Amino acid sequence: MRFHVLALAFAATAGSLAGTIAEAQTPSAAQGTVLTLPDALTLARRNNPTLANSMNARRTAAANVRAANGAFLPNVNTSLGGGYREGRQSFFQGQGIGSTNDQLNTDASASASLNLSLGALNDRRAVKAEQNATESDISAAEVTVRNNVINQYLTALQAQASSNLQDTLLTTTEAQLQLARARLQVGSGTQLDVQRAEVAHGQQRVASLRARNTVQVELVRLYQQIGVPYVAGTKLDSNLPAPPDVTLESLLDMARRANPNLEALRLREESARRQVSSARSAYYPSLALQAGVSAFTNRFTNTNLLISQAQSSVASSRSSCIRSEEVRARLQLANNLAQCEGLAFTPAQEQAIRDNQGKYPFDFTRQPYSVSASLSLPLFNGFRREQQIEQAQVQSRNAENNTRALSLRVTADVTAAQLQLVTAQQAVALQEENVRTARTALSLAQERYRVGAISIVDLVQARGDFERAETDRITAIYDVQRAFAALENAVGRPLR
Repeated sequence: MRFHVLALAFAATAGSLAGTIAEAQTPSAAQGTVLTLPDALTLARRNNPTLANSMNARRTAAANVRAANGAFLPNVNTSLGGGYREGRQSFFQGQGIGSTNDQLNTDASASASLNLSLGALNDRRAVKAEQNATESDISAAEVTVRNNVINQYLTALQAQASSNLQDTLLTTTEAQLQLARARLQVGSGTQLDVQRAEVAHGQQRVASLRARNTVQVELVRLYQQIGVPYVAGTKLDSNLPAPPDVTLESLLDMARRANPNLEALRLREESARRQVSSARSAYYPSLALQAGVSAFTNRFTNTNLLISQAQSSVASSRSSCIRSEEVRARLQLANNLAQCEGLAFTPAQEQAIRDNQGKYPFDFTRQPYSVSASLSLPLFNGFRREQQIEQAQVQSRNAENNTRALSLRVTADVTAAQLQLVTAQQAVALQEENVRTARTALSLAQERYRVGAISIVDLVQARGDFERAETDRITAIYDVQRAFAALENAVGRPLR
């Protein structure tokens, strides 16, 4: 009776093997955090470090455009400086020059200049094309990150499905072990069959353990691609949509129009042509405009010395005036001797000196401003213009060749990816047929072993054939998704 109960339980387990595998491949929210593919892609767009570095290039490109636009605006410079001079005379050819009073001085100036040329206009257009090419580079980086995340997601999902398969096969080998022991107890089996079943069950336990570890490793790698820390207990959603039906002609047309790498090269080709025009503009004249104004202020550190010098100057003037007018008086000529007597250094003059020194450093005296314009036409510079033009033309031709080469590669990649997708879809149908055949063979082997028609070796062989067929079917299913991801990567944009 025990033998028949175990046999029936083993047959029921094997008969529902495929259904158990299919159910195990769909994670439940109760098992842990479920990370869907759209959620993974959204997180990667926000957190992937490589993509973030690519987006930083947008700031550099914008700065280059602003600098190119600034070539049509004047350069404005201002300066403010101060100095100190010791109150000691300098001597030139034996003559003392300069004040003996310590002096502070401040100078301020402002100037503006503007250079206009045809080359600046072409440079601006070239930089603008480079900015657009940078945007295409960012789109290409997004496509690359998206492809990496999808491939890693599929790898982790396939490892998860394989782990579920190994867990289910572990249940099968355990049932086979129990059946072998039951056959030994009723006398229809041998100890060797039991030992072989124990070996098969032990090997399956190792395979199941390694498969679960592989799932965790691939999940860690997935979170690395996303750019966020690993979340333990994560389960993946295996309900991926089927690839849409698209024709090769529509894919090639889409790739030629929307592939970001190809668009970036086209824009850089346009930038290279603008560089040729910029190099040729060296033969044309350029206009330069300049304007400037400056001012200064100063003060002496010893105000009392200035007052003493002013007093001495007034006293000297008074003495000179008196001597001159006394001579006129002796000659009985009209004179202003009385006015000379009235010359004196007044407190108001002293206060004026002090007030004038107190205005430093804000009382500036403006110097004459200047405005100039010049038109220059280069005639000969040692063939450097010709060299620059030739270099620019070579770069332009190289850019054209690069664009054509990438266009050919995109066409080949899209075509190959489409063929791979069709082949992968056909392989799924063939692998499903192989699984059905292997499942039938396993069921027959189980029944034959139950009645003693075959040995445990034949049963283990049949189970191994079914395991390989089911593993190949899982691989074929995810090969379809990988082929479709490769097709999206070749086209350069999502197709669903």
